[in-house]
Amino acid sequence: MHRIVHLEGESIIADLRRPDFPHHWVEHATTLQLQVAGRLAGATIAIVNKLSIRAELIAGLPALQMVAVAATGTNNIDLDACRAHGIVVSNIRGYAVHTVPEHVFALLLALSRNVVAYRQAVAAGNWQRSRQFCCIDYPIRDLHGAKLAVIGSGNLGGGVIRLAEAFGMRVLRCERKGAPSVRPGYTPFDQALHEADVVSLHCPLTPETKNLLGEPELRAMRPSALLINTARGGLVDEAALARALQQGWIAGAGFDVLSVEPPSTGNVLLAPQLLALPNFLLTPHVAWASRPAMQALADQLTANLEAFNRGEPQNQVV
Repeated sequence: MHRIVHLEGESIIADLRRPDFPHHWVEHATTLQLQVAGRLAGATIAIVNKLSIRAELIAGLPALQMVAVAATGTNNIDLDACRAHGIVVSNIRGYAVHTVPEHVFALLLALSRNVVAYRQAVAAGNWQRSRQFCCIDYPIRDLHGAKLAVIGSGNLGGGVIRLAEAFGMRVLRCERKGAPSVRPGYTPFDQALHEADVVSLHCPLTPETKNLLGEPELRAMRPSALLINTARGGLVDEAALARALQQGWIAGAGFDVLSVEPPSTGNVLLAPQLLALPNFLLTPHVAWASRPAMQALADQLTANLEAFNRGEPQNQVV
């Protein structure tokens, strides 16, 4: 009988159906990293979201047969170690194809139309003191006709592209940074950064993509450009982004992710002077978290467990 240990149950607000095969289920609302080894002792299936499952941990869990990741990203899992120990790793795919693109456009629309600045202006009494019917203190830009560079054109990038085209934006599908050739229909990385009015990130965090955008890339963007990141915080050099916002290298940024989450030890992007900027919007990794999306995630998670038990793993990473 499988022993299934769910380490981060509180991270999913949904009706998580238990799998249809005999099993022993243990669920923890939250788990600290230092508690993982003890709680997974004897487990054959581990359900994790963002906790790290590294080689030294895997070596001490001889019963472990499957790591079911309750998310799409697997950068927190040592895939090579899982492969070496014959451990199946499955993730969740396609569940956020509507919710993440909608969050991208929530950030993009708020920045383009200076929603935060105008709200602050009303709170400060600027509209009330206006000599005319409106208060046009900050520039407002339309999305129609603007160029959007999408870095990473999988399910989520594709969802963003569909919404962008509905808004009348011109889409640049960005080729991989440093690629020796450019695929048909794609724009070279450096060219896309230089031409884009908006850059939106949708690629996984890997050793190759860590700090994909640093100071040189941010300086290469237009001073009027916006940067949106709903993928992973480590894709952007956060210290460089702070300087870019403060010194005007770019016009603004909307982020839903940070390099370390939760940011309990602080982060340069949490500095009060940055959070006070109307052109910097930071949300706490919630782009994925609409109720329909979380239910779709939960349903797929159970389906992954059942497929593994049948000997037919699905959504398999390893």
